[in-house]
Amino acid sequence: MLPTNKQQMSPLHYGVDIGGTKIEIGIFTPALKMLKNWRVSTPTSNYDDFLEAIHQLIRKADTWCEQVGTIGIGMPGIIDRADKVKSANVPCATGKFIVKDLQNLIGRTITVANDCRLFALSECYGGAGNNQEVVYGAIIGTGAGGGLCINGKLLKTVNNIAGEYGHVAASGMLLERYNLPVRACGCGLVGCIESYIAGPGLGWLYKFFGAKNESTTEFVEQLRMNNPIAQKTFTCYMDLLGSSFAALVLSYDPDVIVVGGGLSKINEIIDNLSDFIEQHLFDGVSSPKIRKAEYGDASGVRGAAILGKQNALA
Repeated sequence: MLPTNKQQMSPLHYGVDIGGTKIEIGIFTPALKMLKNWRVSTPTSNYDDFLEAIHQLIRKADTWCEQVGTIGIGMPGIIDRADKVKSANVPCATGKFIVKDLQNLIGRTITVANDCRLFALSECYGGAGNNQEVVYGAIIGTGAGGGLCINGKLLKTVNNIAGEYGHVAASGMLLERYNLPVRACGCGLVGCIESYIAGPGLGWLYKFFGAKNESTTEFVEQLRMNNPIAQKTFTCYMDLLGSSFAALVLSYDPDVIVVGGGLSKINEIIDNLSDFIEQHLFDGVSSPKIRKAEYGDASGVRGAAILGKQNALA
């Protein structure tokens, strides 16, 4: 429970992290210490049920806190320039005006952003990118996405997609070097780098080079046993990842790249990433610092809470 003095009624900050299977809410102090969090299942087929699930989470948080907190929300997909949602993970929200609809339902201001971008915000605000002017946060997991923060705030752009590196085309030179086919991507494009460097892409590469399955767990085990198929897969994968991150360096010149997601837990990837980035940079340009995420899975709700806090102070 809250301290008995309710922290002299200092405003609390709610972060809501929407996923394809669960919605989590976290309640944070002004210093961003999490006080409480809980989850409910995500209604993905009925939009009214989806909105009401979020509404009930916030009502419960208000009751628990005995005050009204600020609200930031993170979800997969994008909110386009017309304020409409596009999200494969939450199909009932696609085409809807979620910010307006939630504000009408809840009765106060909310801010919504892409969950990968909020990962970057969380890590630049007291995380692995703390006190760095330009921070790029990259998630490499089921998908590949990220965001860019400058001076502690997300870079605001027309389409809300700054840093969406997963859907930039893979290097044609590298596809030719490793004799890789051009793959279709779930976004509707073909040849996206995500198709090769996200978790399913790594598994696909492993099988492409001769493994019997697409298990990334087996790939890591075999890599550490110096299996030639795993080693060839690793070299190709790191070349593709290094090329992709080199493009981020040339585009944004970040002080640090913070890496999260399931594949960031593979030490060999993090330990060798700078060297592979530099193979794709011209002389005089070097790789920024590469750091593992500090908050990991908690970055979703934490980044959303920071977003809500910053919006309230704006």
